[in-house]
Amino acid sequence: MSFQAYLDAVEDKTGLTPRQLIELAKEKGFGEGTKAGPILEWLKDDYDLGRGHGMAIVHVITKGPQISAKHVGSEGSHADPSDTLWLDGKASNPNP
Repeated sequence: MSFQAYLDAVEDKTGLTPRQLIELAKEKGFGEGTKAGPILEWLKDDYDLGRGHGMAIVHVITKGPQISAKHVGSEGSHADPSDTLWLDGKASNPNP
C-alpha cells in the first residue's frame, strides 16, 4: 500500500481528511517533537485506527507531507506518484 493510500484509507475510516486530523492533533498539543506513542494512543482511542494507518498520520503530524523519493515513480504496491502527500482529501487529489 502506498503512503498516500494509507492516508486515503484513514479518511475512509474516520471521515476526516489528513489535514483535519493534523489540526485536531495540534489542538491536543501534538506536533513536530511529539513521540509516536501518544499520537497512536489518541488515534486508537478516538478513531479506532491501527498502527499502520496511525503511523501514516504520525508522519504528517510530526514531519509534514514530504516523504522519501525512494518509491516515487517506482513499480509495486508501495509506489507513490509524488514525494509530497495530499492532505486535503482524496476527492480533491490531483494525483489520485
